[in-house]
Amino acid sequence: MTTGVDGALWTRDAVSLAAMIAAGEVSATQVVEAHLERIEQVDSGIGALTTVFTETARAEAASADRRTPTGPLHGVPVTVKNNLDVAGSPTTWGVAAFGQAVATADAPAVAALRRAGAIVIGRTNMPDFATRWHTDNDAAGPTVNPWYPTRSPGGSSGGDAAAVAAGMTPLGLGTDFGGSLRVPAAFCGIASLRTTPGRVAVASSLPGAAPGPTNQLFAAPGPLARTVRDLTTAFEVLSDSADPRDPGWIPVRDTSDTDLPAVAVMLGDEIDPQVRAALVGCADALAHAGHPVAELDPPQVGEVAADYGRLVSTEVVVHRREAMRRFGSTGLNVFVDAVIDLFPPLDLAGYLTALGERLTRRTAWSRFLAEHPIVLGPVSTELPWPVGYDLGGTAQVATMYAAHRLTIAANYLALPAVTVPAGLSAEGLPIGVQLITAPFAELRALRAAAHLEAAFPMPTPISPATCPTTL
Repeated sequence: MTTGVDGALWTRDAVSLAAMIAAGEVSATQVVEAHLERIEQVDSGIGALTTVFTETARAEAASADRRTPTGPLHGVPVTVKNNLDVAGSPTTWGVAAFGQAVATADAPAVAALRRAGAIVIGRTNMPDFATRWHTDNDAAGPTVNPWYPTRSPGGSSGGDAAAVAAGMTPLGLGTDFGGSLRVPAAFCGIASLRTTPGRVAVASSLPGAAPGPTNQLFAAPGPLARTVRDLTTAFEVLSDSADPRDPGWIPVRDTSDTDLPAVAVMLGDEIDPQVRAALVGCADALAHAGHPVAELDPPQVGEVAADYGRLVSTEVVVHRREAMRRFGSTGLNVFVDAVIDLFPPLDLAGYLTALGERLTRRTAWSRFLAEHPIVLGPVSTELPWPVGYDLGGTAQVATMYAAHRLTIAANYLALPAVTVPAGLSAEGLPIGVQLITAPFAELRALRAAAHLEAAFPMPTPISPATCPTTL
């Protein structure tokens, strides 16, 4: 693949673009046009965007150029996952039947980005119902990993991750219910931030019944970007998203210390050797930066992931299975059937017991994080999956769950996590790691992530047209 090294505007990160616009070096119109041209050049081979707001974005850029910049993202293009409302656009959740579900108002996070001056240039692809670790659906088709078309871009925020990696946008907005920000970021060689649930206001956008308890407890929105400083800026913007549609929004400011907290590194034996080597390199980089680092597994990761599986499987059967059968793709239903086979739904007593056990698990982790405020570990213990791997039956889905167990744990425990690239495999596949920390301590993880970014710079954005087609 080739990298964006020619100084073109689409190669810049959001912070630098905003600074250039504020200084009068470039206009918002020039920035938006550069990204619209980039989308036109490369997205036909990637399928990251489902809708491009060409004329609206141009009009908003022209308006931005007539105003004095005030917000930290003034004139900066962003993309939005198709399960977050953008006023005047259908929120399809990757489902063709929802194509007429036109949003009447922006999601709270989208509104916050707009208040900061951002310009929404498009909606991004996702698996239907946001329920696979691969991005494909019957409404828009598949999204291709810009690094290797035969490897998955991840899911469910795969469209945003691919768009950011290929330079179609400097900043994406997605969601994370079971690794849906972190897996795509890791597989596409970019960074992401899963926020603490309650930190960023949300509003339900899926037609039908309100989200079930696990969705309300485990899911959180967050940004995807090529730089940690972009994640930090976006996080600060998104934190200011108070909205009466979300009674659970928490107006808290980050109170994490600014020193170098202890880091526990989760390695384990069941891990690809190249992923393990990347983690060791990251641990060394954090130690070199001054963090006390020790190889130490956090408590009950496997049990936590299994609890997540049982609770989510039960909720899917009760809340969404009928709609998935009626409106979902064949791929979605094959995957969901395998998940239900792997984690048979609980009865009411079992569900309540498992949900109650969550307090015990969270308490154990709270004590662990008091001694080791950052957990460094893999997003996936394996390299990016071959396309279609999640449709290979229960055994292969079990392999994926095991590989993503630490990622799933953060959802179950309602913890924030930052994903950053940690280099490339021998085959040229991105490897991502994550930094998990205590609730509402996102800046702590972001500061540590900046050390890893400096140690392991990634050649993004990339030009997918020159990437190998097989692996």
